[in-house]
Amino acid sequence: MTIKFHKRLLSGGTGLALRAFAFILPFAAAVPAQAQIVAMVNGDPITSLDIEQRIKLTALSTQKQISRQEALEDLINDKVKIKEAKRYGFEVSANDVDQAFGNMGQRMRITADQLAKSLEGRGIRAETLKAKIKADITWQQLVRGRYPQSLLVGDKDIIAVVGKKDDGQNSDNFEYQLRTIILVVPRGAGAGVMESRRKEAEAFRSRIQSCEDANQTFRSMPNAAIKPQITKTSGDLPASLRATLDKTPVGQLTAPEVTRNGVEMVALCGKKATTADTPQEREARDKIYAQKFEAKAAQYLKDARRSMMIEYRNDGSAAPRTDRR
Repeated sequence: MTIKFHKRLLSGGTGLALRAFAFILPFAAAVPAQAQIVAMVNGDPITSLDIEQRIKLTALSTQKQISRQEALEDLINDKVKIKEAKRYGFEVSANDVDQAFGNMGQRMRITADQLAKSLEGRGIRAETLKAKIKADITWQQLVRGRYPQSLLVGDKDIIAVVGKKDDGQNSDNFEYQLRTIILVVPRGAGAGVMESRRKEAEAFRSRIQSCEDANQTFRSMPNAAIKPQITKTSGDLPASLRATLDKTPVGQLTAPEVTRNGVEMVALCGKKATTADTPQEREARDKIYAQKFEAKAAQYLKDARRSMMIEYRNDGSAAPRTDRR
């Protein structure tokens, strides 16, 4: 349900909260004096400052300039997603949002604080990105939780894309048992330290002939670690790592690779043919799943919007209209 309203309708005050996020502030304190209320979603306001922030965030993250109206609709959608999830008693915690924010920084090789400062340098509040993260995580989990059967991708779907499903006789489709080994290099250590550890890794590589050898060698070694064994299939791994593992004899180590943690190698503990998805089948499955998810999520959002009271303010910052989606 969507209606238009005018400034006089705001004179009664609401006492509502500005945002349904972990950093909620009282309404009176949350809306800066210079920020105009542009729309309301079930009583929650969206301000002109929110729109400006979303425009800047979108430009930074997608290199795309969006209009004020597009930014407003994005913000309305985010509020609808959060409110729809609350109807089913589901809410992403502040800790989950902070962790996702921190993980984003790690992928950029910076800390969460550095990411926040980088955003601030571009005129974007950290809370703006966190709000977007929360809405995205909430919606993905809600759609997956409510429509698991609709999102299933069966073998018939895969066959329609790649042809006959692999029967396990394909010699290029394997299951690998792996253990990651790390020779730790402290942050800030010079290139000489890293090179020394790389040579040390090469020496170990020439001596290790089994995963038991690797475990005994590295489990008690200072500044080294060997992780628990994991199982991955060809479809789980990037092409470069598959190629490396297929050239590595069982029981031996891959060539040392410099990472942010130090020098890493992978011990190949086992390898056998499997009927699990090949890389081509996994790619097809992921693509079909994404298409199904996008279609289901779009329809669900359209339906959820109809159930919300969405009000557009006739103040010139957004064109008033009736939403009939």
